[in-house]
Amino acid sequence: MKEVTKEVYLKWYEDMLLWRKFEDKLAALYIQQKVRGFLHLYNGQEAVLAGALHAMDLSKDKMITAYRNHVQPIGMGVDPRRVMAELMGKVTGTSKGMGGSMHIFSKEHRFYGGHGIVGGQIPVGAGLAFADKYFETGGVTMTYFGDGAARQGSLHEAFNMAMLWKLPVVFIVENNGYAMGTSVERTANHTDIWKLGLGYEMPCGPVDGMNPVKVAEAMTEAIDRARRGDGPTFLEMKTYRYRGHSMSDAQLYRTKDEVEEYKKIDPITQVLDVIKDQNYATEEEIEAIDQRVKDLVEECVKFAEESPYPEIQQLYDVVYDQENYPFLPHKL
Repeated sequence: MKEVTKEVYLKWYEDMLLWRKFEDKLAALYIQQKVRGFLHLYNGQEAVLAGALHAMDLSKDKMITAYRNHVQPIGMGVDPRRVMAELMGKVTGTSKGMGGSMHIFSKEHRFYGGHGIVGGQIPVGAGLAFADKYFETGGVTMTYFGDGAARQGSLHEAFNMAMLWKLPVVFIVENNGYAMGTSVERTANHTDIWKLGLGYEMPCGPVDGMNPVKVAEAMTEAIDRARRGDGPTFLEMKTYRYRGHSMSDAQLYRTKDEVEEYKKIDPITQVLDVIKDQNYATEEEIEAIDQRVKDLVEECVKFAEESPYPEIQQLYDVVYDQENYPFLPHKL
């Protein structure tokens, strides 16, 4: 695994803090009705992304996930201002304001969504990996889904084909304890989701999803295996979300004490503790990082609010692809 240096810890802290504060701002904007529709936040799960990015080669590796998908593209290199604009339905967004919260997408940065169909991204991730194997790109696809999606039949079909063809894919279930409001214990007679890989003789196992170092170690091994041509891995990231399934979730299925217990192992706090214990940064330097993050989030909001909404014509421009479509001229 690539060494976890002082610089890595400082980057992890700044990145995860940005993702957390970015989504805290989204929650406020949602209440103000500046972000519409559904809004699913990632608070608490940041180590899963931070550790994975440390192990990935962003010049060729891909990522696909479900609709809790705002911070992943930022980690992959997408301008956070464009992500904010997409969430506010503005034409400067990643999909020109047409995708919204659940469908962030960037082919340029190899982030393939943002999928609203529960579990729908699992076979698509396997398909992306098939393309990498077919064209011999050397890339590996990280395919993320939630514990609820692990109960979809498409998972089994994708696992079977991925093992049969030894596809360069890493399947990651982010087990945050609840599929919407339904606990893992109520969805199956087993609670170790990672064991689903055993039925396909797929390398699999549990990972501490609250610690970016543990995530990076597991992801490095899985990515190396895929890149060697030895096929997929299935990892269960045991993590937790502090907020509800979406902003409309009253969270009646769990206690506030449970949430507070998990906050004691918050991934951002864990990283910050290491930074302080190892004297990687002074209090003034940490405060400077905090201020940079705060300023960037405000810049994202300003950019999005000052951007225009799409013109009605755009509704037609994104439906038909052929240049000589006879009824409506394209403007894109």
